[in-house]
Amino acid sequence: MVKIFASKGVHPPENKDLSSDKELQPLSRVSELKIPIQQHIGAPLEPTVEKGDRVERWEKIADSEAFVSAPVHSPVSGKVKGIEKISVPAGDRVEAVIISADEEETAGAESDKKRNWDSSLNNLSADEIRNAVREAGIAGMGGAMFPTHVKLSVPEEKNIDYFILNGAECEPYLTVDHRLMVERTAKLLRGFKLLMQAAEVEDGIIAIEENKPDAIDKMKKIVEDEDNIEVEVLPSRYPQGGETVLIKSLLDREVPVGGLPLDVGVIVNNVATAAAVADAVDRGKPLVDRPLTISGGGINEPGNYIVPIGTPIERVIEEAGGFSGEIGKVVAGGPMLGKAQASLSAPVVKGTSGILVMRKDEVEKFEPDPCIKCARCVDVCPVDLMPTSLEEYAKEEKLDFLEEYRVTNCIECGSCSYICPSQRPLVHYIRLGKRKLNASQQSE
Repeated sequence: MVKIFASKGVHPPENKDLSSDKELQPLSRVSELKIPIQQHIGAPLEPTVEKGDRVERWEKIADSEAFVSAPVHSPVSGKVKGIEKISVPAGDRVEAVIISADEEETAGAESDKKRNWDSSLNNLSADEIRNAVREAGIAGMGGAMFPTHVKLSVPEEKNIDYFILNGAECEPYLTVDHRLMVERTAKLLRGFKLLMQAAEVEDGIIAIEENKPDAIDKMKKIVEDEDNIEVEVLPSRYPQGGETVLIKSLLDREVPVGGLPLDVGVIVNNVATAAAVADAVDRGKPLVDRPLTISGGGINEPGNYIVPIGTPIERVIEEAGGFSGEIGKVVAGGPMLGKAQASLSAPVVKGTSGILVMRKDEVEKFEPDPCIKCARCVDVCPVDLMPTSLEEYAKEEKLDFLEEYRVTNCIECGSCSYICPSQRPLVHYIRLGKRKLNASQQSE
């Protein structure tokens, strides 16, 4: 059993005030979309369209017969210009369908398409909800991109007694979940109820950090008449929103090594995922766009936008008023878990919760100093590891020691790197060590 210390972690500057009061707004027209075929953890997809084909808004453009998969759809009507390999925010190169949007298309346009569902949850079976979620291509929008219908398909031997809706949003700068809870409160509750019904779970918890008082008030008010759903307020601490940390904080349960929340009777989903589920079931809308925050000292107009999947990052930056000052780094995600971008042509994908633009004077280049054995990294690690030792074992490729010191338990939150007074890139080497160990084990 991996010990989770809910009281550990760090308190980086939140910097949420840059965008926390900015309402969600749709991106204006995008003329060309680069939609990656692989946007989920699981089996690879095959394109269902070819170069020269015409596609309609919300049409499926890639799919797989595998259970652990999530199809991809077109956000717009237009023409397929081609299928080619592109770079995505994670740094990989994957195949993407390139679509040239019709002239009259705008990103915020909606379809008249509706489901024939009755508004009552009682008229929907768990299978119907899961099938709608699967066909909509919904994958976890908190960043993991695990197919949601798979998470909702609970094995018979598992007894799930709690469903947690994760609105903690502990990552600095990001405020899109906050805005969803404030502006789309009814839709979130609808989506959460659908998720609970699909997984056949009776009791739900909506978890929110204390630094979002308006979201807390909104969500508490809307669940006043719900006997089986409650709002829990958590201290603002990073990485409070991590699944394992959240479960420990709320229920004092510890997810086993190599296990899942299912193993301790819990399912966790992000609030943006709940909103997408409500759209999928009630409107037949697939996951063709997502809300995200664009923020940082290097952007003129920080804000929260609804962005079509496949939109180049540079287009989102343009919508937010462009760069402010000399730019040092653009990150997909937040400063702790996000990935620095080598190219701004990389597209927004299902797991892109934010774009962080940092000025050159905010990005310090440095050479790490030697470890001073202060143990601060150990003090803050939420899974009680020894990051300095893991760094050395990764560098020296001592795989047996990496395994003995439980490198696979690391949740890669970056707390160790943040707190290190010698500015050592601890989490970088731990990630490298995990990959080397995994490759070695797979080759045996």
